[in-house]
Amino acid sequence: MAGEKTEKATPKKRRDQRKEGNVFQSKEIITVVSLVGSFCCLRLLFPITYRIMRDCLVEYIGYAGTVSELGKSDLRMLSFQFAAMIVKGAFPMLLIASLLAVLATGVQTRFLFAPKAFKPKFSGLNPLKGLKNMFSGKSLIELLKGIIKIIIIGFIIYNILKKEMFLMANTMYMDIGSSSVYVLNRIFTMVLQVSMYFAIIAVADFFYQRWSYEKKLKMSKDEIKEEYKQMEGDPQIKGKIKSMQRQMARSRMMQAVPEADVIIRNPTHYAVALKYNPGKDNAPHLIAKGQDELALRIVKIGEENDVVVIENKPLARGIYASTPLDAEIPGEYYGVVAEILVQVYKLKNKKLV
Repeated sequence: MAGEKTEKATPKKRRDQRKEGNVFQSKEIITVVSLVGSFCCLRLLFPITYRIMRDCLVEYIGYAGTVSELGKSDLRMLSFQFAAMIVKGAFPMLLIASLLAVLATGVQTRFLFAPKAFKPKFSGLNPLKGLKNMFSGKSLIELLKGIIKIIIIGFIIYNILKKEMFLMANTMYMDIGSSSVYVLNRIFTMVLQVSMYFAIIAVADFFYQRWSYEKKLKMSKDEIKEEYKQMEGDPQIKGKIKSMQRQMARSRMMQAVPEADVIIRNPTHYAVALKYNPGKDNAPHLIAKGQDELALRIVKIGEENDVVVIENKPLARGIYASTPLDAEIPGEYYGVVAEILVQVYKLKNKKLV
C-alpha cells in the first residue's frame, strides 16, 4: 500500500529530525560509563577524600571539647566548613561523573546541539497521550530492562554478602582506614560485576534503540514523493514552466526572423536564419533555426517580410547541427555563407563591408 511506511528515511528527513534534536541514543550506555567512571574516580580519590573527612571530623570533635555553647557565628562557621568539606570531597567525583555522561551522550549524538529540542512541547501535557505512552511497547521494554537490572543487582549483592558476611563483621575491630578500604574494595568489586552485566544490556539496548529509531523514521512512498516535490518542485509544474520557457524563446526567435539577411533551407526539414552587421560582427549570427514544421514557419515569416530564402541542403543541416542560437557560425562555413551574402546584398543593393 502507498501509505504504508516501508521505505528507509531520506537524507533530508534525517537532517530535519537531527535539527529537531530527534536522534537515537542508549541511556544504558550513559549509565554504564558514568557508573564505572565514578567508582574508578572514587577509588583513585579515596585517600584524598578520606584525609579531608578525617581532618574535618578531628576539627569538629576538638572544637566540641573546647566550646560549651554554640552561637550563630559558630554555627555559620561550622556550616561553611562542612560545605567546604563536601565540595572538596564530592565535587571532583560529581564533576567527572557529569563529564562522562556528557561525553557518552556526545559520542552517540555526535555532540548535537539542537535549540529546538529545548522549546516546550505542550502536547506532552495531554493526559491521554501520557496514558498511551505508559502502555506503549517502549514503556514495556523499559520496564523489562528495569526488572532485569534489579534482579542482577540483587543476585550480585546476595552472592557478595553470602561470601563476605563474616569478614564484614570483623570490620568493627579494624581501624577506620582499613575498614573503609575493605568496604570500598567490596563495593568496587560489586560495581564491576554489575557493570559487566549492565554493559551487555547496554549493547543490546543500543541496537534496539537504533532499530526503533530507524523504524520510526521510515517513510511511505507518498511521503518520499511529496518530499521530492518540495525539494525539486512538482514535476508537472516544472514541465509546464519549461514548456512556457520554450514557447517564449521560440516566440522571441520568430520575432527576430524578419531582421535576418538570409534564410537557408533544406528544403522543408531544416531552416536557419542568418544576420550579419558589417563592421560590427566578426561573422554572421544565427538568429533563428528550426526543424520540420518550425522550419516551414521560419521560411513563411521570412517570405512575408521579403527575406531572401536560399536552398542549400548540406549548409542548412550543418549550421543547424553545429551552431547554437545567437552564436556566430563556425569558421568552416565562412566562405560559403560569404558567397551567399554577396548575392543577397547585390539583390538588395547593400554592401558586405
